[in-house]
Amino acid sequence: MKSTNNTLKILEIDPWLKPFEGDLNLRMDKYNHTKEALVGKNGDFKSFANGHLFYGFHLVEDGWYYREWAPEADALYLIGDFNDWNPETHPLEKKEGYWEIFLPGVEALKHLSRVKVRVEANGISRDRIPLYIRRTAQDPVTHDFAGQIWMPEASFKWTDQTFSADNAKPLLIYEAHIGMAQEKEGIGSFKEFTENVLPRIKANGYTAVQLMAVMNHPYYASFGYHVSNFFAVSSWFGTPDDLKELIDTAHSMGIVVLMDIVHSHAVKNIAEGINEFDGTDYQFFHGGGRGNHSAWDSKLFNYGKYEVIHFLLSNIKFWMDEYHFDGFRFDGITSMIYHDNGLGTAFDNYEKYFSMNTDIDALNYLQLANELIREIRPDAITIAEDMSGMPGMCLPVRDGGIGFDYRLAMGIPDFWINTLSKCSDENWSMWKLWHELTTGRPQEKKIGYAESHDQALVGDKTIIFWLADKEMYWNMSKHQQNLQVSRAIDLHKMIRFSTITLSGDGYLNFMGNEFGHPEWIDFPREGNNWSYKYARRQWSLAENKDLRYDYLYQFDKEMLAFVKEHNLVGSNNLQSLWIDEQDKLLAYKKNDLIFLFNFNPTNSFPEFALPTGESGEYKVIFSSDDEIFGGQSRISQDVVYSTRTLPERGNNTGILIYSPSRTALVLQKI
Repeated sequence: MKSTNNTLKILEIDPWLKPFEGDLNLRMDKYNHTKEALVGKNGDFKSFANGHLFYGFHLVEDGWYYREWAPEADALYLIGDFNDWNPETHPLEKKEGYWEIFLPGVEALKHLSRVKVRVEANGISRDRIPLYIRRTAQDPVTHDFAGQIWMPEASFKWTDQTFSADNAKPLLIYEAHIGMAQEKEGIGSFKEFTENVLPRIKANGYTAVQLMAVMNHPYYASFGYHVSNFFAVSSWFGTPDDLKELIDTAHSMGIVVLMDIVHSHAVKNIAEGINEFDGTDYQFFHGGGRGNHSAWDSKLFNYGKYEVIHFLLSNIKFWMDEYHFDGFRFDGITSMIYHDNGLGTAFDNYEKYFSMNTDIDALNYLQLANELIREIRPDAITIAEDMSGMPGMCLPVRDGGIGFDYRLAMGIPDFWINTLSKCSDENWSMWKLWHELTTGRPQEKKIGYAESHDQALVGDKTIIFWLADKEMYWNMSKHQQNLQVSRAIDLHKMIRFSTITLSGDGYLNFMGNEFGHPEWIDFPREGNNWSYKYARRQWSLAENKDLRYDYLYQFDKEMLAFVKEHNLVGSNNLQSLWIDEQDKLLAYKKNDLIFLFNFNPTNSFPEFALPTGESGEYKVIFSSDDEIFGGQSRISQDVVYSTRTLPERGNNTGILIYSPSRTALVLQKI
């Protein structure tokens, strides 16, 4: 894993890491030791991560095998509707390292049969859901969950054999939650998403969809982050075949499908989840207090335990092989890689990344996970949700990194929300904006975004709601004027356009935010009388040509088309031209295009002296002020601007151009 001169390449990429060379070498030595222990010197992860092919339920020619990993259990009994839930008729036999039972006859278990396993340990008997179950079902009367056999007569027929993720294309991600993706006041389904939402994603120009809450979770309002059954498709949204149809359809549209995978923690529930499955609190998790997440009320995996690594890596391979996912967004990485779960820590210097607080086992697990994913599919995409900014997160493992393709640029939405909530318009800082949107770790790719589902949850506000607030309830008609709503529309466009053109190698949007979906997300709970009113997407607002949501919807489509046409996402060909803190102006050059943003709340500049860096003639080719976007059409795309010497800019070459208040424009040299 080290380069030929015995120096990790990460130290050459980021010289600030030199004082921590010993820590990096320790990390890599431990990684190599763990890898050799798991797969041997010449082994591969693809052959190792096959727990799902051994454990769980498997139909063979003459019957069914059921195997379970429960090392500290005293006895296991398979129960279900097939044996009238009798715990005495089907005991499992303890083998070397696992439990097993064979049920003769292919009809011994049937499609949709409900099953559990009774586990006896420490004098306590509990009925549990099998660890590797692929589907669960909830009793409509008792609301109890049970495992369910999924073995339809006709297996799903994939048509996506030639599909692959084209990493040369810009990664434009549409973050989506299946259940709240429909307009009805209820839970949406995989089928409805396939029929109603995928065509929108394609038409709007997004190249990838990131699906939340796919793994089974007993509490719908957890947003899918309290996982109970790691190999089961969420029964809230439909069947395994419904999910396969969704992914196959997306691939037929050329859309990459990413899964929001939760390996950072698990639900603490015993009846529905994997907690204390064999009677101990340390089968999967750290024992004692270290195994509990104080803020999330959940259980924390022990990534130093080889059996846990096997379980989690097998989980990754399962979702890729069985459901053809093209990659993953790993949730909660900051919580994983620090013993204090990153709570209350300000990562303001490099020592914070290499202290006794760092969980090397967790970092090693993430390295193993990325290596496995590359072995399965070299074109697969992995994204890290790490708010700490751990150096090397998106560098190859061989160079001393953790191996992700991208990190989420989580500081950018924080910057926008802080700016909107704490600064008056005339006090916005152009220097901070430029710094926040353009700063990143060397040679590490990032996903830029103005807001995600985090900002849309109840307790926070979306950007449009920070801008327009209650005026959205009464003043979104195109046929009436409202200064606060007009400001909101203008700044919403500018925030998104500056973010997508400046901030990264990819871009993300949470569904509905592109057209300024009103209000917050509030899942049904006792506090709102179990209402679905705020856990849905009101697509009709965007489709209503009489409402201003249409302006933002059209702008988002044209913005994505524009950045794709000019290869603006992922390009590092960026040059600052002018940053004016007093007048709130920002100009830069990217891929031979010149961008001019006027964030001034009141002042327009009839003849702004814009440096271009070279002589020639220029025309405006994109403007946020177009009428179709709710603008005032103050920016002409017919005028030809000829360069001249600009005395007010130190005799640099540039043009004089009209820059209206709260607008963005793009110039191209003729």
